[in-house]
Amino acid sequence: MNKLLKNKTIFISGASRGIGRSIALRAAMDGANIVIAAKTAEPHPALPGTVYTVAKEVEAMGGKALPIIVDVRNEQSIEDAVNKTIEEFGGLDILINNASAISLTKTENTPSKRFDLMFDINVRGSYLCSKVCIPHLKKSQNPHILSLSPPLNLQAKWFAEHTPYTMSKFAMSMLIMGLAEELKDAGISANALWPKTIIATSALKIAKPGFDELARTPEIMSDAAYEIITSPRGNITGRFYLDEEILRERGVSDFSAYLVTPGIEPMIDLFVEP
Repeated sequence: MNKLLKNKTIFISGASRGIGRSIALRAAMDGANIVIAAKTAEPHPALPGTVYTVAKEVEAMGGKALPIIVDVRNEQSIEDAVNKTIEEFGGLDILINNASAISLTKTENTPSKRFDLMFDINVRGSYLCSKVCIPHLKKSQNPHILSLSPPLNLQAKWFAEHTPYTMSKFAMSMLIMGLAEELKDAGISANALWPKTIIATSALKIAKPGFDELARTPEIMSDAAYEIITSPRGNITGRFYLDEEILRERGVSDFSAYLVTPGIEPMIDLFVEP
């Protein structure tokens, strides 16, 4: 197996569980250096995973791990984490903006604190992580920024039931659109990735309890992310990929292995046309 990420350093926000953890473990198989940047230092009573448990998993898979407690809403916290990354690994090759907050509620039912949380983590967090990492990414031989955000499909139906959340996720995608143009001459690829179907994560348990059997596993997202971040610099940028789309481009046609429940058709995710 070609280990395209061997010795590459990847900073992943929100990597203590779910898709972020899955991406970390996939990259660890190549022998990558993984910065597990998240707020979870102690186990949550209902949600498994901390930066330290994922670090052990990364090392067991053959990667090197640097677990750091990071609040992506705080610029100083991000700067300190990136400085530790450079001290530990000597550089930075890939940023994955995975940290996200969700509330599938209409405007009148969304408390201002929840609105602020979604914008602080989804938008401000992705912006600050990108801003702080860019000077270091410019020194990499194959730098990438990847955000887990949806295609910019601005239809009213995506706003009808959860305007605040939709605004925050589309703003993440707008950031990618801007970064792809800003960083083109620097050779930094900036892309977005979104699941075609719902994914069995802790976020799904909170947003749609009981829907796990209609989901795919996080591994489809980590395999898709791997295909993007191992692409040669400048080869793809400014793209808004669905997980299934990029995997089909790379020759995958059978997605049954990713089903949580074999034989059950998975549910299409938000922001995706049937």
